[in-house]
Amino acid sequence: MTGRPLSRRTAEGAAAALGAALVFSAIAVNQAWLDRHFLPSFMISRRWLVGIETAIRVVFAISGIALMLPGRVAAARLITRNPGRALQIVAAVLLALAASELALQRVHLRPSEWRILEEEPRRQPDPRLGWTFVPARTAYATSGGQGIEYAFDAHGYRVRDVNHPVDPARPSLLFAGESVMFGDGLTYDESVPAQVEAMLGTQAVNMAVYGYSTDQTFMKVSAELPRFRRPVAVVALFMTALFGRNLDDDRPHLGPGLEWRPAEEHGRLVSLAGLFVPFRRDVTVETGVAVTRAALRGMVDLARARDATPLIVVPQIGYEGPPARALRQRILDETQLPYVFVQLDPTWHVRWDRHPDVRAARTMAQAIAARLKWSIEGGYYR
Repeated sequence: MTGRPLSRRTAEGAAAALGAALVFSAIAVNQAWLDRHFLPSFMISRRWLVGIETAIRVVFAISGIALMLPGRVAAARLITRNPGRALQIVAAVLLALAASELALQRVHLRPSEWRILEEEPRRQPDPRLGWTFVPARTAYATSGGQGIEYAFDAHGYRVRDVNHPVDPARPSLLFAGESVMFGDGLTYDESVPAQVEAMLGTQAVNMAVYGYSTDQTFMKVSAELPRFRRPVAVVALFMTALFGRNLDDDRPHLGPGLEWRPAEEHGRLVSLAGLFVPFRRDVTVETGVAVTRAALRGMVDLARARDATPLIVVPQIGYEGPPARALRQRILDETQLPYVFVQLDPTWHVRWDRHPDVRAARTMAQAIAARLKWSIEGGYYR
């Protein structure tokens, strides 16, 4: 050992230290830590998410052990044999990152939930909400191999066709949320609001918008509710699998105290990295929980102020793991918000898509109708 050059010993020590750090990370970053910082996902089931996380931890551990034992000698030999080349590689990587950031500065990044500009139905910018659907048009899209027609009235509500706009003077059930409530991949009659309308015989107003977070949904309800003369109920959707969306600040959003805040700019590489590695700090999660609770409470209070029944529908696709259950309990149970939990079979989804299919939409509609029926029969809007 003493006969080796100092540079070789230094390189071996650095490689061993890196290996030890990798092994320590694989041990310290346990499933409980991962559950706190990588939230439930709509696109990936918990089983797959845990599998991916476990695989990465195993790779870290194996790589660390390799660097601590035989790998440190090979790494040190590679570095010390041609230190100039090693420095060139490091410099090239740093310059490439800097050049990429500068190049991406020319690209206008939209919020994470509105990356695809040409997606139908089309959205348009809105200074307060971030975006809304383009009103007074009919869009056509293909979902799961099926052609779907999406019609919107002059206010951007989804309707059966443009010749049958929503009538704000009629008793109305207001439905707010995002693509699940909107009925992505479903015909108008298959969507949750339309099915509840058929079950209860009361006009349903589908004001859901693709990609909305809970605070955007609250702002949408705040803006639209005053238009309706006889609101019967306000139904909002909340999914723990979409909670991470509430933590994004690259769109107009609400902060503590439901204070409106404009979209925040981040480095382009940081923004793109966040899409692939959605790590969340503890303080970010805690703030998101507080704002989500306040936004849902705000919707409940708005409904009650108009003598309308408030209801939060909570669809759960497949197994509700401990992280999702903890979020639901913290946000809804601890604040005693009125909600209906709807368990959905994970196979009930649009083909080649994760959105609920007509069977799932029917199950959600039946649960909502059962909870709302008593208020309508009680004559609150007569």
